[in-house]
Amino acid sequence: MNCTTPEARGLDPAVLRDQLFELWNQKDLKTLHLAALQGFSKLSGPLEALLTILESCPGKQKSRSHTFSHHILMEFQTWMKENPQVTLSSLSQQQALELQHHALSLLTDTHPSFVESLINIYHLSSLDPAILRLHIVKLQALNCYKEAAVLCIKLKLQQELNMEEMCVPLILQDKMPLAESFVTGHNHLEQRLITLLDSWCHPSFNVDEITKRFPCLSLSKHCMGQLQPKMLTKHILRLVEKFNIDQGLCPNALHKRRLDSLRFLMYKRFVEKSMTGENWSDHVQYVVADDLKLQIKLVEMLVKYCGLQKASQWSLRYNIPRNRLPCGVWETQQSLPPDLQEIGLSDSAQTEEWVQSQSHCQKFYQVPLTKDKVQFVDTAEALKKCRNIVLKEGGVVGIDMEWQPTFGCISVQQVALIQLAVFDQVFLLDLCANSFCQHPDTISFIRSLFSERNVLKLGYGMTGDLKCLLATWHQFLEEPLKMEGVLDLLSIHQKIQRCKVNRTQNGPKEVLVGENSAEKGLSLLVQQVLGRPLDKTEQMSNWEKRPLRISQIRYAVADAYCLLDVYSVLSSNPAYFGLPADLHSMSSSQSERSGDKKQKEKQAKQKKQALGKEECQGAQRVSPPHPDTEKGLLCGEKPSEDSPPLPPQQLRVVCDNMLQGLGRYLRCLGVDVIMLENTDDHRVAAKLAQAEARVILTCGQPFQSLRSQVGEGRCLALDCSEKARDQAVRVLKHFNVQPTPSDIFSRCQACNSDQYVAVPREDMVRMLKQKGFLQDQDNTDHTQQRSHQQEEEKVGDISTPSATPEFPRRSYT
Repeated sequence: MNCTTPEARGLDPAVLRDQLFELWNQKDLKTLHLAALQGFSKLSGPLEALLTILESCPGKQKSRSHTFSHHILMEFQTWMKENPQVTLSSLSQQQALELQHHALSLLTDTHPSFVESLINIYHLSSLDPAILRLHIVKLQALNCYKEAAVLCIKLKLQQELNMEEMCVPLILQDKMPLAESFVTGHNHLEQRLITLLDSWCHPSFNVDEITKRFPCLSLSKHCMGQLQPKMLTKHILRLVEKFNIDQGLCPNALHKRRLDSLRFLMYKRFVEKSMTGENWSDHVQYVVADDLKLQIKLVEMLVKYCGLQKASQWSLRYNIPRNRLPCGVWETQQSLPPDLQEIGLSDSAQTEEWVQSQSHCQKFYQVPLTKDKVQFVDTAEALKKCRNIVLKEGGVVGIDMEWQPTFGCISVQQVALIQLAVFDQVFLLDLCANSFCQHPDTISFIRSLFSERNVLKLGYGMTGDLKCLLATWHQFLEEPLKMEGVLDLLSIHQKIQRCKVNRTQNGPKEVLVGENSAEKGLSLLVQQVLGRPLDKTEQMSNWEKRPLRISQIRYAVADAYCLLDVYSVLSSNPAYFGLPADLHSMSSSQSERSGDKKQKEKQAKQKKQALGKEECQGAQRVSPPHPDTEKGLLCGEKPSEDSPPLPPQQLRVVCDNMLQGLGRYLRCLGVDVIMLENTDDHRVAAKLAQAEARVILTCGQPFQSLRSQVGEGRCLALDCSEKARDQAVRVLKHFNVQPTPSDIFSRCQACNSDQYVAVPREDMVRMLKQKGFLQDQDNTDHTQQRSHQQEEEKVGDISTPSATPEFPRRSYT
């Protein structure tokens, strides 16, 4: 006879689950919290009961961070802090092992935070590694590659598993960040990942060989685009820097990057004609180096762009074998006289004049200094003189830096020249003289310059300059520079741009500078403020080659001195440019915003989580949590803009290839979107925008050049670090677009068509099977699951009846 009373047995976990789930559906989280804490205390075996509750929780959703089961798990962790006696160690070894195995079985199709919580509560890291490995292999067999990788990282099992088997499926599904996380901290795995990716950049690589190993994966067009050599090369070189790995491990990626750089140089010199012959020659020799394949490619390109004579001269320089030369080059070599067999370079460093032609002076900004006011600093004595003048209390100094372009083959370059401009002269610190560069007095001077608060330092976009300073002097990594009295004119320029003050200070007031101007960056600011842009011809020079040409010196001096002239005009009449009276306040507020960025991001995340808790999901309808403002924009509530609302169908955009996720999201909302392919040049977006009256959506560096090619307000820059959903909200708000429920999924994500046809379920299953999206053995389950979901969700189409429909709500052909 069993004499155990109900009180001794404790609260039934199923009863507690039902009570909590009812409160969850009512969105009464406060009461749910109290009921959970009280209920857990009434359970006879809380650790075992928790698993029972989680196993039978309704409303499960793969990869959702805020579901009923996840909320219960968080509440249990809170309860455990108040009841520290409830631990796995309080149970017998056999009981604990059984609970661990039970908990491990729940780690399938779950969110990473859910995984981590179960690992911590049930000490899953202490299980036999062989058991853990077996579970991860099972997850892979179920095609749960992401979940397997997350669990492996949480349990620190990377060394126990095959890197390729874990990472290749992730990469094929465009989950490169997760593959990076898998190998991070394990040097040999980092090297193997880079070597693997580099092998995919070889010309003989065929992606079909990889996909055959994972037949269950159906790759989208976007994912296939990510496997192109151009995209892979970007990832490889970024990882080489991130993991600090020898570039010798990625010869194919380096060759690809150098080949692309060679094509770029050919375009700049012979098509755009914006690079001097001497600069082009310097860069070509750096890019080609001793790579025979690139040398041959150079000669082939020269035959196309210049003719046989130039190609023959370069083929002689590299001594390319006769059997590797293009047709006609060998014969031209033989006919060249001795004086033309070598490539002649002008000795412009000695013959150039400091003062340029009158037409050039009228077109570009000119420095009001003679050549004798430019001082080279490469000795201790010259540095002492420079220090006394530049660090004079109350002074203003324009600072700029130059370094050798490496075209992405090296991510961070060392500074070759530092320009320091005061109002009556300019000092050029020559850092190519190694004894001077690494001299203690030079390093001490740089520290004093940036830390002296009584000397105003002017710069433009100084983040890149400081990054190169760290690469030049590693001492600043150990003891960081103190930045006092620094004013970055980039932040002021951004303020001017936002205020749309584009008139020049000295030019006619009706002229709008920048609307259709090709200028950008500092040159655009100089044009807007001083009336004429900078001459950027020497920007891409070989700054490590000595002696510097007169044109290089002139460019370097102008880049630093123009900062003084711009500051002088802005500070004398800030209101004209829409600026506050104290320009320094903008710099300090910018620094404060930068310093508080992480804190604000943390607060925003907490706010989002708090709002998310109010969007509780029941068993009948599950939707991701989102802030109320975003919800309104995506569901057609009234926007904050005063302009009349715009239907999604009337917004026609072209998305740069960096915003393909945003493009697909906007298509879901009914917006007419064209997306660039990964292999498309950014200029294709401008052509499409002009031809079809579309708005360009882009991010990063292409914004300036694209904006100059289209009309005012026809190019919108977005933050690449944001998720597609957040980017979409910004676009909708910017253009005052109000989607309605009927707009949702009114356009095909794949082809952008808004024409649909109703297809019987049997035909849909057949098409899915033909496309590889549905396995034969899963047909019945899939059909049943789709029917079940359509009955439960009842979202997306307001006309869907309650019974299971005969046709899918939307299908396309």
